[in-house]
Amino acid sequence: MLLAGLGELALLYSGANAPDPPFAAALFVLGAWIYAAAGVIAWLRRPSSLMGLLLTGGGFLWLGAGLNNTTVPALVAAGQIVQTLPIALLIHLLLAFPSGRLRSTAARVTTLAAYVISLVGQIPLYLYRAGSPLMVADRPDLVDAGRWTQRGFGAVVVLSACVLLARRFLAAPPAQRRVLAPLSLYGIVAVLVIPFNSLLSELIADPIMRANVQLTVMALVPIAFVLAATLGGFARTGDVEELGAQLGTGGRRRLTDLLAETLGDRSLELLFRVPDTDGWVNGDGVFAVPPSANGRRGVVEVELAGETIGAIAYDATLLTRPAEVREAARVVALALDRERLTVELRVSRARLVEASDTERRRIARDLHDGLQSRLVLLAVQAGVAGGAAAELHDEIQTAIDELRALVDGVMPAELTERGLAAAVEALADRMPTAVALSFESAHADRLPPLVESTGYLVVAEALVNAVKHARADELAVSLRCGADDWLRIEISDDGIGGARIGRAGAGHGLRSMVDRVEALGGRLRIDSATGAGTCVRVELPCAS
Repeated sequence: MLLAGLGELALLYSGANAPDPPFAAALFVLGAWIYAAAGVIAWLRRPSSLMGLLLTGGGFLWLGAGLNNTTVPALVAAGQIVQTLPIALLIHLLLAFPSGRLRSTAARVTTLAAYVISLVGQIPLYLYRAGSPLMVADRPDLVDAGRWTQRGFGAVVVLSACVLLARRFLAAPPAQRRVLAPLSLYGIVAVLVIPFNSLLSELIADPIMRANVQLTVMALVPIAFVLAATLGGFARTGDVEELGAQLGTGGRRRLTDLLAETLGDRSLELLFRVPDTDGWVNGDGVFAVPPSANGRRGVVEVELAGETIGAIAYDATLLTRPAEVREAARVVALALDRERLTVELRVSRARLVEASDTERRRIARDLHDGLQSRLVLLAVQAGVAGGAAAELHDEIQTAIDELRALVDGVMPAELTERGLAAAVEALADRMPTAVALSFESAHADRLPPLVESTGYLVVAEALVNAVKHARADELAVSLRCGADDWLRIEISDDGIGGARIGRAGAGHGLRSMVDRVEALGGRLRIDSATGAGTCVRVELPCAS
């Protein structure tokens, strides 16, 4: 491509018939090199995609269209035939991104129409124009008719392409929009510049300058492809065959991340089959429903020794060859089975925590509805009796208060009846030190009971530790449940610090907090430098 471009430049600028202005002709060669460079990048990042081939082919089409500016009749004729094909290829590239394949009927029809108009609509412009090496008759009327016909049908095709690009962008999930944004927006601008030449003439009167602007805009489209590739459009790091070697390095990278990078699909998910059930869980141990294969998402099950152990859910608009995903599934089957055992252990721990919480709720309910109710009735009867029974009334009231505290310690009524935020607020009111509270949730519904009870017990343990051991004067609790379905809790104090999990004398509370959080697939971090207070940060998956 480099030598071909240099050769065309030599043809253009050798001798006395150099094009005027010289920059216009050179734009075709420059555009060809930009397309070829983008094609190499696309091929290196995703060898299985056709984008590299299309972009490189676009480079040769740009060189071919530039031959129209030479003085060799045969080359000029070739340039006239393919002069508008780069426009059709531009539409093809935009609609076929990122796999290089046209997946919808509308995209295929629009692309085919673009090529037909570019080739057939060009025929009158060189057969009936004076001075053309291919002229068969000098018919300016047919030239004008052909030009306006090509522009009219071309405008329809361009508008159809813009509609398809806009629909694809709006229908894409947020993660894909970040990839599609630079390409879709710039691509729409680039193709709209072509048919609406009259509108552009209002801004740029000089026709030569106007043509240069159009060529420049089209030539820079591959830059948008490269940017989309950098953002993840076809940013794979290697072939499936390299997966085995990477898995054997013994690193601590998650299998999901390794697969996503190797295949170039950041939306890729791994799901695991849970034994003794018909359910699936994700890597965090949260039960999930694998998406059914459709036009946008694909699913490939992973088998080992004839048993289904997991599934790979992927973006079918990006990975258009399921055989490649199946091959990846075969390579990672053993590693996925090992990770499945870890996930199963997490699920089992979560079940134990859930069983424990269920029992705590039952005990709290029995104490509240049974023993506490009978004590209240006895206290009322003793108060009515008067005399010596008054002392009995006081003793019973003390027992009721102690029982209430016991029930709150087992499972507070605010938590079961009103949710995590209300329970934390009630807990803060009972603390001897003022607590600054901050609540924020992107969801109107209650969180799963297991997440609420775990979050509450973590907050309660951290606040008790801050008052009892850290001698804190200021406490703060922040609860955030974002749109990503993760509950984030932060408890901070200005105490003496020095809290460490596993440190001698640290007690059972911190270890219990970690166990409960990890059992749900969450994360807990404690920052507690000596003399600088303590900050406990917890993240819990809160998807049902």
